[in-house]
Amino acid sequence: MQTYTTCYRSEIGPFEIVGNERGILTITFNKEPSKVNRNLPACMKDCLQQLEEYFKGRRRKFRVPLLLEGTDFQKAVWRQLKKIPYGQTASYGDVARAIGRPGAFRAVGNANNKNPVPVIIPCHRVIGSDGKLGGFGGGIWRKQWLLDHEKSLL
Repeated sequence: MQTYTTCYRSEIGPFEIVGNERGILTITFNKEPSKVNRNLPACMKDCLQQLEEYFKGRRRKFRVPLLLEGTDFQKAVWRQLKKIPYGQTASYGDVARAIGRPGAFRAVGNANNKNPVPVIIPCHRVIGSDGKLGGFGGGIWRKQWLLDHEKSLL
């Protein structure tokens, strides 16, 4: 199956989006693809539209098909991340308890780091139990920006 690549330019920098006709495979922060496909499948056009709506403050949940590759544990974490309400946060421990693995907060952090579709799966909403932001693949400043963006629209 053919893979397509496109770019979404946001207030926090460009995103490279990779997918196919069945769904979205990855979103990478701060990467302008060297080649952008012009004839995109519907799911990729929808992804671009929904990201635009999110950044304009008109979308709180994403509804694009995702083709996630990861371990069963990672997928459980990613499903739980999608349940964190817009504009709110949860700790790594909260996520670990919610998936039935209360001692696995470090593993939750690792799964968060491996999230292939940030923003759509809102890993930016996960913070330390002390309220600190912790790590973020796109940089702490982007995590703060995304949290502030969502809170400003509540």
